[in-house]
Amino acid sequence: MKTKAVRMYGKNDLRLEEFELPALGENEILARIISDSICMSTYKAALQGSDHKRVPNDIAENPVIVGHEFCGEIIEVGAKWQHKYHAGDRFAVQPAINYKGSLAAPGYSYPYIGGSAQYIIIPNEVMEMDCLLPYTGEAFFYGSVAEPMSCIIGGYHASYHTKNGVYHHDMGIVEGGCLALLACAGPMGLGAIDYALHCDRRPSLVVVTDIDAARLKRAAEILPPEEAAKEGIKLVYVNTNDYENPVEYMMGLTDGRGYNDVFVYAPVKPVVEMGDRLLARDGCLNFFAGPTNPEFRAEFNFYNVHYASTHLVGTSGGNTADMLECIDMVVAGKIDPAAMITHIGGLNAVAETTCNLPKIPGGKKLIYTGKDMPLTAIADFAELGKTDPFYAELDKIVKANNGLWCVEAEKYVLANAKDI
Repeated sequence: MKTKAVRMYGKNDLRLEEFELPALGENEILARIISDSICMSTYKAALQGSDHKRVPNDIAENPVIVGHEFCGEIIEVGAKWQHKYHAGDRFAVQPAINYKGSLAAPGYSYPYIGGSAQYIIIPNEVMEMDCLLPYTGEAFFYGSVAEPMSCIIGGYHASYHTKNGVYHHDMGIVEGGCLALLACAGPMGLGAIDYALHCDRRPSLVVVTDIDAARLKRAAEILPPEEAAKEGIKLVYVNTNDYENPVEYMMGLTDGRGYNDVFVYAPVKPVVEMGDRLLARDGCLNFFAGPTNPEFRAEFNFYNVHYASTHLVGTSGGNTADMLECIDMVVAGKIDPAAMITHIGGLNAVAETTCNLPKIPGGKKLIYTGKDMPLTAIADFAELGKTDPFYAELDKIVKANNGLWCVEAEKYVLANAKDI
């Protein structure tokens, strides 16, 4: 079977090509990809090429398919796995398979599996490690954003707390506690707010900060304080530029007690140090943001570490359980990661988008791998729709859904966009 896919040959050398897949092995699965979202980690892999820990040394001769946030449906199952998987099943993949201690992962290391493709062959190790995950949602794009959302969920699970004299970590945020989400009104931040409001360890107070008034306004429209109040949570959006002493104001929201859990969503020194100052006794600061500077540093109050048991954690990615939790919550309608998505495109847009990802504003870039579409911001649909009926209809659909990507928009693209 022929497939079209974007493959990496070297540093910043991504090529959209058509090639023949090998015959399916008895321990493999043939699948069709419907959607893939582009991750900053893929940009880093493209930037580094074989210098990246997950990318093989011989990609110039044996290129790998990029993309690891994908969702699709099974076409054919080899004999070994026919008891568990079936043609027509929808799936998502946890790319961190950790097979026999290897860093090899779909989207980084394999010639025939990656998200930026029409058809793929899923190798045996993905199934062996239970990383081929069943997905029963109506919209494929939710399966694609399950992986980035699982990173958010993993951060919440990694936070921990202690009791005096007890050498045991209680994992997770404090239920009924005070939670601060700093620099958190961007697309990933919206996922963090959504999860805080609907997870099984809900805080009583959630304070979200940013310095972008437009982003804060949009966050409040998507996740309004009035809806949070129905869950028994006080949700407050704070533009820290509006206060001479934002720490003093935010501490006042807790009656001076401080925050049990603080998440930092931007690798900015003053934001990290603000988070430190906001911590309550036994407060946990979770540094979620991934800096590009390996020498990034910020000051931390070690007097409080010693006498107030404040502490710091960080995570990079989620695990399979986090991804399954996300899928379950999405299917049940408890969370809506659609707020992460700001751009839509086809397979033809992957190479250029990936290599220029830091220069493109907004959140997740969602790719429909069977389609030929330029990368387009959802915010630009209205203007494009003045001359193009395709975008006019998409604009109408998303505006009816509070400006968010949705199942109806996906169905329209799959039915009407040009095939690749």
